Amino acid sequence: MKQLAHTDIPRLRQAELAETVRHPVVLLLDRIRSAQNVGALLRTADGLGLSEVIMTGFTPDGDHKAVHKSALSAQHFIPWRKEQHAVDVIHSFKQDGWTIAALEITDTPSDVSSLSSNDFPLLLILGNEVDGVSEELLAICDIALELPQYGAKQSLNVSVATGVICYDLVRRYRTLSDLPLSPAHDHRVVKTASPTHS
Repeated sequence: MKQLAHTDIPRLRQAELAETVRHPVVLLLDRIRSAQNVGALLRTADGLGLSEVIMTGFTPDGDHKAVHKSALSAQHFIPWRKEQHAVDVIHSFKQDGWTIAALEITDTPSDVSSLSSNDFPLLLILGNEVDGVSEELLAICDIALELPQYGAKQSLNVSVATGVICYDLVRRYRTLSDLPLSPAHDHRVVKTASPTHS
């Protein structure tokens, strides 16, 4: 085994991205204060081939200079947009039949392994680093996804938690869809089936 050089890692070119299917998961970043977290989330979304990232409230957008430092150009490869009100975005997705999920510790947690094909496409709401997902948004969610934690803190950085849960979501979706787990074995080159929201 040897580490691949940066230039030897297979990657899609920008023109290929436009034609490549994306996983039917959208991230909604509501009131995330840290530009570094936003940049890390854009990198994660790009790495997983998610459909889109939406920033609401005071969340910095993909044009913010501080986001660029941690995004490492991912903002050019993952579709993203800025919207003012999370509730309006959620209602739009809900009307189109998307499952609305919060990444949050609640009294009724769900595990990714329990999701069925009916739970996709899925909009995943990420809340503020300190306050989490607001009660207003939790009230209109279909499910809350939670990561089991075995230490004392019961708290993970939002970008770390999102990376873990989104890898589980993509694996679950691909398993339910009979798709190979390795991108090296996935030769689908079709446009995403995800609707565009405005």
